[in-house]
Amino acid sequence: MTDANIRIPREARDRLAAVAAAGGLSLRAFLTRLAQTLLTPAERAERAERAEKARAALHEWNGYAPSPAQERDLDRELERRLARATAP
Repeated sequence: MTDANIRIPREARDRLAAVAAAGGLSLRAFLTRLAQTLLTPAERAERAERAEKARAALHEWNGYAPSPAQERDLDRELERRLARATAP
């Protein structure tokens, strides 16, 4: 694997290094892991297209078509449950 040099402000580097160290990682390992979790614009577009196809299939199968307000309510409920499940 070849290395790359990236120029960023020293403050940004120091902050990233502190976050990495807090997680028990080197800055290199932290940035590698971070890069693996981020989606490119093409990947985001592909994911959005798949989600839209899934919504259309669900609607065709059982008529499910929540309004934007219902989607927001469902998102809030999911976030509440996730927070509760991951709370210490």
